[in-house]
Amino acid sequence: MSRIPEAFKNGKAFIPFVTGGDPSLETTKKLIIAMEQAGADLIEIGLPFSDPIAEGPVIQEANERALAAGCTTDKLFEMVAQVRQIVKVPLVFLTYINPIYTYGKERFMKRCQETGIDGLIVPDLPFEEKEELAPDCAAYGIDLISLIAPTSKERILKIAENAKGFVYCVSSLGVTGVRSEIKTDIASMVSLVRQATDIPCAVGFGISTPQQAAKMAAVSDGAIVGSAIVKMVAQYGEDSVPAVSDYVKAMKEAVAGV
Repeated sequence: MSRIPEAFKNGKAFIPFVTGGDPSLETTKKLIIAMEQAGADLIEIGLPFSDPIAEGPVIQEANERALAAGCTTDKLFEMVAQVRQIVKVPLVFLTYINPIYTYGKERFMKRCQETGIDGLIVPDLPFEEKEELAPDCAAYGIDLISLIAPTSKERILKIAENAKGFVYCVSSLGVTGVRSEIKTDIASMVSLVRQATDIPCAVGFGISTPQQAAKMAAVSDGAIVGSAIVKMVAQYGEDSVPAVSDYVKAMKEAVAGV
């Protein structure tokens, strides 16, 4: 049974992202624990992959560092199993279709279930092809998170009708990364989603400041932040936990204050 609805029960959610295994799995474990303690409502963990097409340079480089440090899918699952004994908030993997197929679809979902992963975000799986994974996810109680983008337009209603867990609302065109301003009309996208479903809608891509997070949370159910955190991990490495913890606390306060 997915824990994802819990993330949105107490007002607006703050959802941080971290690349698994960057700079080490031990650091990722400490970061996840610290982020929950700092107020994160749901945590996304990136499964390192050599060709993460939706990612900008910050997260691409984190993937490369994690792979170079020896992070594998099996090792990441082992770390999640350990962290699950401490952390109660929902945990979601962000991955691509290739690592799932390489690992074996059913085996991958079974390990997600066993280790306590609640959902999957797969940026290179189009809505029209979601049946590639949806039945396998459903069989193991894993929510396959749907993404909507500014270009989704007339598809938004259809995507939202079939959504599980929460709807990931992509705020900007292009790849992930910090942006100085977000110009997309998020409110219109979210109102379309809400015509079709009461599943929560969280906004990601480009958010880095408490002001941006508050602005996005004001028109949705939560804010997702990745690159800004991954940048901190790149800067401080094994010593990144206090900086990330302070950042998550500030972001959660900004979102909760909406």
